[in-house]
Amino acid sequence: MKKTTDSPIGEEFAALCDRVWDVLVPARASYLAHVSPHYDEVLHDVAQRTKHSGSLGKTDIAALVVWKRLSAQTRWVTALMSLPDTHVRAVTERAVTAVRDTTLTRSEAARTGRGIIAELPGFRTGDALASAILTAATPQRMAVYDRRVQHALDTLRLPLTPAPGRYGRYLQLLDDLLHHCGAHADGWTARDIDTALYWTGGNPLQPTPV
Repeated sequence: MKKTTDSPIGEEFAALCDRVWDVLVPARASYLAHVSPHYDEVLHDVAQRTKHSGSLGKTDIAALVVWKRLSAQTRWVTALMSLPDTHVRAVTERAVTAVRDTTLTRSEAARTGRGIIAELPGFRTGDALASAILTAATPQRMAVYDRRVQHALDTLRLPLTPAPGRYGRYLQLLDDLLHHCGAHADGWTARDIDTALYWTGGNPLQPTPV
């Protein structure tokens, strides 16, 4: 399997994966036990609308800003709201098409979709909201990235640098983990891993691999 330039390779990576899954599996269980099953309703609603429309408009993006608990009092929000919704949808439609393209690997689709989203105000840097948009486009394929996920990756010694193309490398890293999950996480999706990482990143008392 193709590896990212950030990822360890070979037997060393496989051994690391075993220790990582020993953290992710209970973290995912804890996430499900402590987070309301209704919390993701906003994401699911946006995903359903995107499934039928093939794009996201300003209202959908605003809903995801609230879901991610991001600040709306920033210049990029004003710039985005000043654009016609038709323009926003034209850009997001191309991104949705890209991440749904199964002729591309998951990481290639993520990289392409992320590059398209960067055309909109506020999406040139940072991957939190952009990843939420791409995940809403195809929840079974993409995953959310944010600061808590990055903290978990650092804690678990899974390198992911902030260099350009980070979101594509992040999805490749998740693919690598799924490829080496063994019996740990049969049936997991990339989204399942991101929730486990999110929980790990916000709970420093979680056990960490040595």
